[in-house]
Amino acid sequence: MLDLTEELSPTPVAPEWEEPARYWPRLSAATGHLPAPVAVIDREALRHNALDLLVRSGGLPIRVASKSVRVRAVLDAVLALPGFHGILAFTLPEALWLADTHDDIVLGYPTVDRAALQRLFADEQAAARITLMIDDPVHLDVIDSVAGPGNRPEIRVAIDVDASLRSPLLGHIGVRRSGLFTAGEVAAFARKVVARPGFRLVGLQMYDAQIAGQGDAAGPDAPLIRAVQARSRSELRERRAEIVAATAPITPLEFLNGGGTGSLEFTGSDESLTEASAGSGLLGGHLFDGYRSFRPAPAAAFAFDVVRRPTADIATVLGGGWIASGPPVASRQPLPVWPEGLRMMPREAAGEVQTPLQGRAATTLGVGDRVWFRHSKSGEAAERIDAYHLVSGDEIIDELPTYRGEGKAFL
Repeated sequence: MLDLTEELSPTPVAPEWEEPARYWPRLSAATGHLPAPVAVIDREALRHNALDLLVRSGGLPIRVASKSVRVRAVLDAVLALPGFHGILAFTLPEALWLADTHDDIVLGYPTVDRAALQRLFADEQAAARITLMIDDPVHLDVIDSVAGPGNRPEIRVAIDVDASLRSPLLGHIGVRRSGLFTAGEVAAFARKVVARPGFRLVGLQMYDAQIAGQGDAAGPDAPLIRAVQARSRSELRERRAEIVAATAPITPLEFLNGGGTGSLEFTGSDESLTEASAGSGLLGGHLFDGYRSFRPAPAAAFAFDVVRRPTADIATVLGGGWIASGPPVASRQPLPVWPEGLRMMPREAAGEVQTPLQGRAATTLGVGDRVWFRHSKSGEAAERIDAYHLVSGDEIIDELPTYRGEGKAFL
C-alpha cells in the first residue's frame, strides 16, 4: 500500500534525483529483472512533490486533478495528506467510478454523456458526491432532457469561467474553455442556474492556463512570457474579486477553484479563491523543467531497451512514441534522461515501435541496455501501461495499477 503520511528517511541535503548518476542507476538496479517497457514511481520523490505543492499553495487546500495521475493508489495516498481534499475529475464515467470511495468530486469539464447522466441520476450517493461543470444553458438542457427535475436527484453544478487574458495587442492569451468572462456575464448565468428547478449552484472554476501551463525559465520568448503572465496575474486577481462580489448575493457557494501546478504561488495568494487544483506536479513531467519558481522531482519515469545498433553512433530502443497532448512540438515528446547525452533524431523523433537515439551515450550503449525517459506530462503515460512499480530505496515495494490496468479507459 502506498502511504505518504509515514515518516521516511531524511532527504539528503542534495536530493538523490538532483544527482542523476545516483538516481537513474538505482531505478535500473531495482527494475533490472523486469521486461521493458517498465514504468516506476519513486515513493520519496512523490512525497517530496506532494509536500512541495502544499508549501507553494501557502495553505490553500489543493484539489487533485485526476487526469494528471490516473492511478487510484496515488490519488488515495495524496488525499490522505493534510492540505489535499477532493478530486477534479475529467469525465463523468470516471467520476462515477471514483465516487464509490470518494465523496468530493468536481467534474472539470462539461458532459453530454447521457448514459453516464442516467447512471448519476440512479445513484443518490453519487449525485451528492459529484459536481458537474457548466458554462452554457445548453448544458442544463441536456441534463433535463435525460430526466427532468421531478424525476432525478438535485444536481450539483459549478460554473466554469474563462480565466485567460484578453490583450488589445496580443489577443486571446490562454486556453479556449468557457465563454463566460466578465463578472456581469457570470452573474447573469448564475441567476439562470439558480432559477432552474433541480439544480444547485455550488461553485466556480477559473483555470489560468497561461500562467499555470506555460514555463517562463528560458528561451527567446521568456521575457515576453513573464511580462504577459505578470499582466495576467494582475487582471485575474481583480476580475476574480469582481466575480465573487457579483455572485455572492445570488447564492452561497461552497468553493471557488483556480490555478494549477504551475501557478500555485499566485493561486495561494488570491484571497478570492477557496481552493487550488494541481496534479501534474505530483509525478513531475518534464514540461515543468521550464519554470523558474519550482522544479518537481522526476517521480515517474519509464524505460525502454536498446534492440539494435544501425550505426556506431545510433542506439535504437523498442518503443518510445508516448507523445503528450497539445501542439505538435518537440516539448511533447518523451525526454531521454539516462544515460545522459542522448537525443532523438529530428526526422524520426519518438516512433510508434522504435526510437533511434544519438549523442555521446549512444556510442556506448549495447543491445539489451536500458534507457530511461520522462514523459512530457504526467497522467498520459498511464494510458500506455497497466501498472507502475513503486520503488523505495533500492527495491520495488509495490505495484500500482493504472486506470488502464484496472480495465478503465475514460478518454
